[in-house]
Amino acid sequence: RKGVGFVPEDRRIFPDLTVWENLDIARRTGPEGKNVFTEERIYEIFPKLKELRDRRGGYLSGGEQQMLTIGRSLLTNPDLLLLDEPTEGLAPLIVEAMREQIGTLRKEGLSVLLAEQSLDFVLSLSDRLYILEKGEVKFTGTPADVRANEGELQKYLTV
Repeated sequence: RKGVGFVPEDRRIFPDLTVWENLDIARRTGPEGKNVFTEERIYEIFPKLKELRDRRGGYLSGGEQQMLTIGRSLLTNPDLLLLDEPTEGLAPLIVEAMREQIGTLRKEGLSVLLAEQSLDFVLSLSDRLYILEKGEVKFTGTPADVRANEGELQKYLTV
């Protein structure tokens, strides 16, 4: 209700509901009547979901489930989207598609907070990074700062 959408690491889709039902259950107007993300808009961002709208969530691939989870979260019309490990367990081709889709959302003005271990993925999407180890901030800076200090930060970085 405060304008925050959450995409959990474990996806938390409803396996017995169809794609459409999973999306419909989350549909709501955002803060101050905001309604940027509609079902049609979700299908523009993730065309594969439109093809699969009648398939039960439990029969989707990992990448399709991730698209569904993000789409469901977007249908709450958030101002901020929290993504927890969105690329975990996904094939490289799906990771690249996810990078493009998240990049498009950012360009359209959606704020994104991303918790992710893939440095390449993070560097391509971030304005600012925080490297954490056991809950402690070890580094903060821009993607350029990370690249300039990569040797120094290597013990914290995974690619």
